[in-house]
Amino acid sequence: MDKKKIISELNRHKKLPYLNFRLKQDTEDFTDTLFYTLFDSNTPVAVNLELLEKKFNDLLDMACWELERPNTELWDEYVSHLPEILEKLNLDAEAILNCDPASLSLQEIYMAYPGFYAIAIYRLAHELYVQGVPLIPRLMTEYAHRQTGVDINPGAKIGKSFFIDHATGVVIGETAIIHDNVKIYQGVTLGALYVAKNLEKTKRHPTIKSNVTIYANATILGGDTVVGENSIIGGNAWITSSVPPNSTVYHTPEIKIKTTPNV
Repeated sequence: MDKKKIISELNRHKKLPYLNFRLKQDTEDFTDTLFYTLFDSNTPVAVNLELLEKKFNDLLDMACWELERPNTELWDEYVSHLPEILEKLNLDAEAILNCDPASLSLQEIYMAYPGFYAIAIYRLAHELYVQGVPLIPRLMTEYAHRQTGVDINPGAKIGKSFFIDHATGVVIGETAIIHDNVKIYQGVTLGALYVAKNLEKTKRHPTIKSNVTIYANATILGGDTVVGENSIIGGNAWITSSVPPNSTVYHTPEIKIKTTPNV
């Protein structure tokens, strides 16, 4: 074994010499610290905001290896949006409490509901996405994805009082738009009809209007697809065209029961 040759070949094939996986680890630490700052009663907000600013600046230094670093006022702008984000998250938690008969308290929702956690990290990442911060928002939502099974792209636009029940397997694409008081169940996909790089700047994912309920394993695809207000989408439905307001859409399975004749 020619060890020097192997090392040389490995270095030659590393396509991204500036790929620093510490960025991923530190983003996860930043995300945890941010979540605790907003919700943990024993975590001092004033002290942690200073700590978070330092962590954030370190993340930017690592994330902007190919880009001009965003301006120094970015953190102040982000912090100014945190009260609004927290207000939305409190509405999300209340929506879960009001919709789920299994929920016993708000404390249970904040600490034990994976759907709420996924929404929380999405909302915190989305503001950074809007401000044009590279890579960090996606690393935040992928951290939540790994823990909860919920894959929400930070570019999606989600309104108030959003409820994900049971969480696992939910996918919400980058250009999806979800209005207020929407409730979705496990396995729901809000995806694209086609996957091609030249569609990068186009709306590829559906729009869900207010007061819609989407039951388990429904799939809704396409940037022109709009689900109208007050509609109910049944489990396992496959939708690629718009649904009028006040509609009920359901999948009818064909069930065949094989019986053994008496001998």
